[in-house]
Amino acid sequence: MSGCYLCTSKIPLTKEGILSIYTNQPELLLDLKNLVIAKGYESSLRRGKLDLVFYDWHALQNTMDYLKTALPNKKKLAVKCSLSLITESPSDYIPFEEMYMKVMNPRLVKIIQEKLFRSFLQPIVRAEDEEVYGYEFLLRPRSQLYHFNPGELFAFSQKAGMHAMLDGEARMNAIRTSSMMLDHGLKRFINFLPSSIYDPEFCLKTTFQAVEEYQIRPEDLVFEVVETEEIENMKHLKKILNYYRNAGVKVALDDLGSGYSTIDVMSELTPDFAKLDRELIRGCHKSKSKQKEIQTISQVAQNIGVTLLAEGIESEEEWAFLRTKVDLGQGYYFGKPAETPLKQYVK
Repeated sequence: MSGCYLCTSKIPLTKEGILSIYTNQPELLLDLKNLVIAKGYESSLRRGKLDLVFYDWHALQNTMDYLKTALPNKKKLAVKCSLSLITESPSDYIPFEEMYMKVMNPRLVKIIQEKLFRSFLQPIVRAEDEEVYGYEFLLRPRSQLYHFNPGELFAFSQKAGMHAMLDGEARMNAIRTSSMMLDHGLKRFINFLPSSIYDPEFCLKTTFQAVEEYQIRPEDLVFEVVETEEIENMKHLKKILNYYRNAGVKVALDDLGSGYSTIDVMSELTPDFAKLDRELIRGCHKSKSKQKEIQTISQVAQNIGVTLLAEGIESEEEWAFLRTKVDLGQGYYFGKPAETPLKQYVK
């Protein structure tokens, strides 16, 4: 399966190679050459780009660190970089700041490029009978040698311009894992970042090829908007959600009641599912203000036909209050994320 540059562009994690620097400002290119000459770096200027040779990764990091400090922010915005083996031609020029993040964090780059992760499953239960309704798929390390915090990995991927690659590969991994682990009829909640999908028809092509390849019923899929970023373009997000719906899958809005995920957003998007933010859930049985907010969201969700899910449930007391206000529950109280699915919830 092939994809665009945002999903497929990789840098060689090699001990030696060439850092190529490009800018459409000739004066800036000369400034860059003078900077590296002053530091004694091996370089050559040709065909409108500056090539810097490095013989170990630490030297490359020192070079990038030096340029980051020496260049004013406005000039850095005009610079793009490419990393290649000495025997290869440069390709995929990316913004300086993105290349800087990649060079300074080779371990995280390796995890993303080599897909050193897998999907764990956390059960979601129905409030009415506490039977397993489905699972959320969560990214976890494939090896203890390359351990990572999922939140930090996604935060890094956005700064390094690798969020489309990570988001797409995580989605594919979840689809593949679900085909091996779950029976038809169980819902599969899979996260996605709206900013990683610039054109739904093109960017989601491989996703739906995988759905067909692994013989997953579209109606068993729930693609969940991860609200780690401000929804800047509601029209674009609606386009993505409509594309999913037209393909027969369900959509969900995450972290309702926190940050940018509000009742107004839920009302405008009318997702199939909405997940209450875990901070709103924590200790809700003891907080009148949280109870009032949950009750308000519950009423709005019911009025517009949205299935409401409470995540982050950790105690019997929280669930005792919530189960009459929500349709579904998720959290350590029912089961932690695990390699294999919990077939039935047991108290």
